[in-house]
Amino acid sequence: MEKAIYLQLADGTCYKGTHFGAPLVDDIIAEVVFTTAMTGYTETLTDPSYYGQMVVQTFPLIGNYGVNTGDFESNGIHMSAYITKEFCNAPSNFRCQMDLDSWLKKEGIPGICHIDTRALTKKIRQEGVMNGRLTMTEPKPEDAKMLSDWSIKNAVRSVTCKESYEIPVGVTEHHVVLWDFGAKQNIARKLHALGCQVTVVPAHTTCEEILSLKPDGIMLSNGPGNPKENLAIVEELKKLCTHKIPIFGICLGHQLLALANGADTEKLKYGHRGANQPVLEHSTKKIYITSQNHGYAVKTDSLPECAKLTFTNLNDDTCEGISYQSFPGFSVQFHPEACGGPHDTEYLFQKFIDLMEGREF
Repeated sequence: MEKAIYLQLADGTCYKGTHFGAPLVDDIIAEVVFTTAMTGYTETLTDPSYYGQMVVQTFPLIGNYGVNTGDFESNGIHMSAYITKEFCNAPSNFRCQMDLDSWLKKEGIPGICHIDTRALTKKIRQEGVMNGRLTMTEPKPEDAKMLSDWSIKNAVRSVTCKESYEIPVGVTEHHVVLWDFGAKQNIARKLHALGCQVTVVPAHTTCEEILSLKPDGIMLSNGPGNPKENLAIVEELKKLCTHKIPIFGICLGHQLLALANGADTEKLKYGHRGANQPVLEHSTKKIYITSQNHGYAVKTDSLPECAKLTFTNLNDDTCEGISYQSFPGFSVQFHPEACGGPHDTEYLFQKFIDLMEGREF
């Protein structure tokens, strides 16, 4: 028997839908965001950058090809709840290992379906990202007052690895330290494919501890939350930048590297989440289609003299990439390791290799 479930937004709007996935024992409060990705829902669900958020899929049918563990970007689901128009409980694909509903139950993640996701997405686009509450009890309008004060806390600390570990490779060309702020697994896969031995370290790792590993390069991963919450990481990054070791930052790593070099960040109205974000590379005037998942951005007008704007988002003119003149480092807001998503900017991993081999900078 289908059970009614309610999504109440901070502005008082309420959506009645059908419950699926794990039982909702207690009400859930989280930030409600949307993604326009048309495929890759398994990768979306396992992306640690969605910690503290309920995710709306704008594509109407989710779950049609089931779930395969080979598509996971982390060791589980980190978002708070899942929102779809429809979900498929009879998937058909030769790789399918389980259906979406069973997986959500296993992971303890509730979902709501059979709501107007187009109307919900339009509201977020017009009014901005807002908090929401998922409840099995029909909410009262006055209940929404409590939602505005809620915020995501300890995001990076909640998703980073607990201790360092190595991902060895047969023939090692370079040793890369992957600083894990909520890293997607495909970052390590891309480095592996280029012959890199990868040592993954937790977010609380210090500059001295990273230097003791004698890396050829440092990769700053993606991750969730407000970049300005990570003051200790920013301070350690400032120290690392003085050692002239090649650094490559992605998404949250891009923002943290900018903060460490004197730039500022801001929260976007509704963020960039999807696999079709166009960016302009200034040096070549080429346009690339990129995968993105972030709610904050580096303020272009805050870039210091040592930083050069390399990519710009063609939808809203926000900063999408920076290179640094004072040390061999660069960063991008989008995901060049996109999975699922376009592979247009995979060449940036080779640029990182070139930095480590001294062919650039």
